[in-house]
Amino acid sequence: MATIGTFTTSDNGYTGSIKTLTLNIKAKFTASEKDNDKAPDYRIFAGSTEFGAAWRKTVRDSDREYLSVKLDDPSFPAPIYASLVKVEGEEGFTLIWSRRNGD
Repeated sequence: MATIGTFTTSDNGYTGSIKTLTLNIKAKFTASEKDNDKAPDYRIFAGSTEFGAAWRKTVRDSDREYLSVKLDDPSFPAPIYASLVKVEGEEGFTLIWSRRNGD
């Protein structure tokens, strides 16, 4: 598990940055209108370029909510899957990545 981003709430979603060995960008999660149950709750942008989406989820056996995040771009060898979670005792949110089983 690795922290790859930090975010704070904004008027229409979240703003922050994503940093990995190959990424160092400012990003924003913008709330989107859902036209069906599987549509994302948020679209993710770097500047004016959309490169991901996020869906609201709830932790099993808990009331804790988080965002399930998928980042993708033609320059990536594969999509990046992560979770945006509330930081306990703080005002911010952390974008956490962990390698999926079998990878």
